[in-house]
Amino acid sequence: MYYGGGASAVRYVPEERNEGNRMISLAFQFTSPGRILFEIGPVAVRWYGLLIASSVLIGLALSRYLARRRQVDPELISDLAIWLVIGAIPCARLYYVAFQWDNYASNPGDILAIWKGGIAIHGAIIGGIIAALIFARLNKVQFWQLADLIAPSLILGQAIGRWGNFFNSEAFGAPTDLPWKLYIPPASRPPEYLDFSYFHPTFLYESLWNLGVFALLMVLFFRGLKRRPPLRLGTIFLTYLIAYSAGRVWIEGLRTDSLMLGPLRVAQVISLVEIAIGVLGLIWLYRLNRPLPDVVRDRSM
Repeated sequence: MYYGGGASAVRYVPEERNEGNRMISLAFQFTSPGRILFEIGPVAVRWYGLLIASSVLIGLALSRYLARRRQVDPELISDLAIWLVIGAIPCARLYYVAFQWDNYASNPGDILAIWKGGIAIHGAIIGGIIAALIFARLNKVQFWQLADLIAPSLILGQAIGRWGNFFNSEAFGAPTDLPWKLYIPPASRPPEYLDFSYFHPTFLYESLWNLGVFALLMVLFFRGLKRRPPLRLGTIFLTYLIAYSAGRVWIEGLRTDSLMLGPLRVAQVISLVEIAIGVLGLIWLYRLNRPLPDVVRDRSM
């Protein structure tokens, strides 16, 4: 039986177990309704694309609001958003393809097929940072101010975007029998797990973790508005690096499809580097009492 309207993602599955004379029933099973939301003739609207587009629009509205609260021109955020999309999405795809080159070398036409899934958030972060640095330099504004205004939107977008993995039946964890298990169709299972049907819903773990990080950043942001002296520029972005990466380290350890560099899971290595950068940055700001290096001198925007 399905709960909710339309093609629901959560199915209630009854199951019985004998414990003395009692019957215990199971909870829920996540099952993707498929990649495609709807089709109009030859045009297919996919969940993945819809979620990415929604993340961008929601993030833009949120960052404009946060900019106004910090007395920053919101139009600056609108201009930056174009740069971030141009920088982040191609880099997210290239990052993924680079570590999965064996799969794409024989099918180069699939490199541009982003609608099939296969983007890496760390690639998006790298591309977005490069784009934001160039934008800040050209517009003579502080990079760390921009980074603080974008960080809450970024983590919220990650929380939303992880559901794209659910609809694509990808980025799941090891086999499990937990009540909140995720059903993966045989065509999407790794060869070594063909005999298993249910897996850890790591998309859900990371989405919930990201929502928690989002709440933390928003609390930090609004408390920072009342704090005297105010938070130093870069605090929110550095906190994002630490909090998001801490969750990614353990969640990545559950996944069956991690991007690998030899025996190492790339996402775990990058996450540990980000945690180190975040911690060192906060020490620089609050222990050494110095502003972070920036592309322009300290000035109001």
